[in-house]
Amino acid sequence: MIKVRVLFFGAARDAVGHEQIEVELESPVNAEGARAKLLSDYPSLQRFGKSLLFAVNQEYAQNDRELSEGDELAVFPPVSGGSAPKEDAGRMPALPDFFDLTTDPIDVGAVARRVVLPQCGATVTLDGYAREWTKGRRTLYLVYEAYEPMALSEMKRLGAQAHEKFDIAHIGIVHRTGRLEIGETSVVISVSAPHRRAAFEACEWAIRELKRTVPIWKKEVFEDGEVWVAGQQS
Repeated sequence: MIKVRVLFFGAARDAVGHEQIEVELESPVNAEGARAKLLSDYPSLQRFGKSLLFAVNQEYAQNDRELSEGDELAVFPPVSGGSAPKEDAGRMPALPDFFDLTTDPIDVGAVARRVVLPQCGATVTLDGYAREWTKGRRTLYLVYEAYEPMALSEMKRLGAQAHEKFDIAHIGIVHRTGRLEIGETSVVISVSAPHRRAAFEACEWAIRELKRTVPIWKKEVFEDGEVWVAGQQS
């Protein structure tokens, strides 16, 4: 037998009523075996179907990933815009990119200035903020939750991929967590490049991939209820 620590996030946490538990599993066991055990112990998770995602020691886990004593197993629905990525090791950029999570208000201008380099001709900055209306329902405020160590790791991975895909010099991503009032900035992505086209393309790609793969979840609180926003697994 082995013991692993299980963390639940977003709507999965609400479904089981626990933030974390410790479970005993017969060894040898892989991620698929752990999934079967948890679905049996917590039938409320079955409503997520195949979209339920698992990470082992802060990395997305395939079904055949073997578990060991003391591992950390994270369980969550798809992140707010998508699903788990395919494996891609990539290479880390030589330049000092930055990737941060914060509960404090984000200064968009300050983030943008951090990527300005003398050899660059353009900086493109995306400012995502909390909107008041969603599909005809008035939003009172948002709550963002992150699996912080894995979120930062995934953001760094995206940064490395951005350097491989686009001719850019620098990329920075800052994401807010906790409660956000309407109009407050939730995420800033800033990219500098020798030429503006690469900066625009990298910025658009980065926000799409961030919403697809980085374990950050958004809860919208309306006048008449609340809901966790989750994308569909591809």
